[in-house]
Amino acid sequence: MAATSGLEQLAEIELQKGEEKDKEQQCVPDSPPTFTPDPSHPYYDVARHGIIQVSGDDNYGRKLITFSSCCLPPSHQLDHRRLLEYLKFTLDQYVEMDYILVYFHYGLRSSNKPSLKWLREAYNEFDRKYKKNLKTLYVVHPTNFIRIVWNIFKPLISHKFGKKLMYVNYLAELQDHLNYEQLIIPPDVLRHDEKLRAAQKGGPPPSVTPPPPRPPLPTQQFGVSLQYIREKNKEAIIPPVMAETVAYIKDKGLRTEGLFRRSVRVQTIKDVQKLYNLGKPVKFDQFENVHVPAVILKTFLRELPEPLLTFQVYNQIQEFLNVESSLRVSRCRRIIESLPEHNFTVAKFLLGFLHQVSQESISNKMSASNLACVFGVNLVWPCHGSVSLAALTPINIFTEILIEHFHTVFSSHRPPAQATA
Repeated sequence: MAATSGLEQLAEIELQKGEEKDKEQQCVPDSPPTFTPDPSHPYYDVARHGIIQVSGDDNYGRKLITFSSCCLPPSHQLDHRRLLEYLKFTLDQYVEMDYILVYFHYGLRSSNKPSLKWLREAYNEFDRKYKKNLKTLYVVHPTNFIRIVWNIFKPLISHKFGKKLMYVNYLAELQDHLNYEQLIIPPDVLRHDEKLRAAQKGGPPPSVTPPPPRPPLPTQQFGVSLQYIREKNKEAIIPPVMAETVAYIKDKGLRTEGLFRRSVRVQTIKDVQKLYNLGKPVKFDQFENVHVPAVILKTFLRELPEPLLTFQVYNQIQEFLNVESSLRVSRCRRIIESLPEHNFTVAKFLLGFLHQVSQESISNKMSASNLACVFGVNLVWPCHGSVSLAALTPINIFTEILIEHFHTVFSSHRPPAQATA
């Protein structure tokens, strides 16, 4: 007990050292960014600070959830019990599928840090339901404070959970593991990272000019537009990746529990993508795992240069919560009918399939609502920036209606002529 108390004192000292160092470098943090979730949000008092964000999916279909210490207000302005409840409330929407946590440590100070007692309670409250599908916990910009706290908690933490922890010293290291562009990173964290890199190299970080993009292969399927795929595949309306993954899942996996919620080995995804991009046949039977084509389908949608539902409808979808419930289906239909003809046809193919998946929800546990949580951010995203946690709600509700009311929304044979590509 005395040893633990000593470590707690040491942790506090290390935290204060970090604050003093920031002052010496004249590092004055911005005011924590404020977000504008719906005031009726059950945790509006916590959500408005933007501490917790859901940043879409990583490269392999796993939800990305971030926790930013620099957004924590002073402790007397935040009920940390409510913070814990809000974190569980957020995770409850995603823990049934594989997910990733990214913890931005910079900005944790004596004035805003939760107590170690709170941390113990938090760890104990996160039972197996939360830990089982957590694939990795990235701790960005760790300090001695983090390492001391880890030693305090080590007796409580299972070896299996400990293996999921990964320290990340610089933001650039995240690019090897995550879809970095989707991450919502506070400006304070970005500036701190620049200072760390400058200190490491003994000078200001050099400006990096990315090489010009290489032209795609004629057989390329991932990361190219729907139009490009159509032109290179004998005017096929439905992209081959979508046609083949959907056909396989319909045949072999419609009733698979947790369909679209599980990830697969990263190397497997890379291997399948390579085969498709080289124009070689893909035999999903060889993997004996229906989650492989499921992840490939999500990956294909996520890597389109422009989302399937296009950038143009994003703002309309964000205003969706302002539409009366009784009018939402007809508003969905109008938005969908405004799509270019090719996008409309591909969306109709995909949403018809997802509707079929939802009809088997007794077996696969994938209701229209669950499917919307998985596919929403893969169907639409903003032209600039990432999808914030507040923006997810209208996207998910919109997508749920597309799936649940598929026959009504897509009842027209094709969109109006003036909306064709």
